[in-house]
Amino acid sequence: MNKRSPLWEMIICRFREFAREPEVIFWVFGFPVLLAIGLGIAFRDRPPARVFVAVMAHPQAQSIVDQLKKVSTIQPEIVDPQQAATSLRLGKVALVVVPGNSYEYRYDPTRPDSLLVRSMVDAALQKAAGRRDPVQTSEKVITEPGARYIDFLIPGLLGMNLMGGGMWGIGFVIVDMRIKKLLKRMIATPMRKSDFMLAMIVSRLVFMVAEVILLLLFGYFAFGMIIQGSIGSIMAVAFFGSMCFTGMGLLVASRARKIETVSGLMNLVMLPMYVVSGIFFSAERFPTVFQPFIQALPLTALNDALRAVILEGANLASQSLKLAIIAAWGVISFLLALRWFRWN
Repeated sequence: MNKRSPLWEMIICRFREFAREPEVIFWVFGFPVLLAIGLGIAFRDRPPARVFVAVMAHPQAQSIVDQLKKVSTIQPEIVDPQQAATSLRLGKVALVVVPGNSYEYRYDPTRPDSLLVRSMVDAALQKAAGRRDPVQTSEKVITEPGARYIDFLIPGLLGMNLMGGGMWGIGFVIVDMRIKKLLKRMIATPMRKSDFMLAMIVSRLVFMVAEVILLLLFGYFAFGMIIQGSIGSIMAVAFFGSMCFTGMGLLVASRARKIETVSGLMNLVMLPMYVVSGIFFSAERFPTVFQPFIQALPLTALNDALRAVILEGANLASQSLKLAIIAAWGVISFLLALRWFRWN
């Protein structure tokens, strides 16, 4: 009877475990789609939201309100001084206009909407007072696929899912096997640590292909997302990302003996990247002083590479630096996991 290698046996075992756990199938395939649906609906194409402006009670107040109502996105109302101060403090209005011989604008400069509304209100009132713009301008609204928030979001969700699948899908499973003494039984088999880890990586890569295809197809059919890059390039970037986070998952779980321990370690690793690595908004929003650290994170490099390939049609050569960052994290994590891993 032909004997199959320990590596092959472990890969088959991982697939069987996956098929027996429907909740895992949901978190791997269903959750990213549901998240994309929810965020896609929340940030769907729609008219600009109306902003509220308080005009302090004054004989000129009604005239000011009449002028501001000509701007479709401004909702003005006349209020007394105390109500105006309270509404501004609680964020119910973006700006307070104080009439008089000259207009006074009260707003919080740390709120982007207040800065924008201040410019809109001032332009409307200056025009009503007789100002004429020396240069004529025109507008062209761009709402093409590729420039929308959902187009920015889908690659970020893909990167997030690759990280979560690599970390939770590997780290949690290993510690659970260690708790159940399954790893200890493997010491008596011909399996080496490298066989066990490679089996985890191979099984993760197979799931990765299905995850990438499902999320891209969903973005294409549900939101009309245009995929500029080749499927081969997208898969290659996803391969690097999946390998990286699988290695990090192996490292985090290499010695942990409790679910609470590995959960804490994985949250410690992933939470900073959830916040700063550009899943839901650009990483460029953070101060310049933090950018070297942020750009060196594997999820930042993965998200940037995915967006460049998917949305811009960039080739792999142009993303070599980002792929090198991802690969470095993955190789170092795997080597350390191989060195520190223990069966019990």
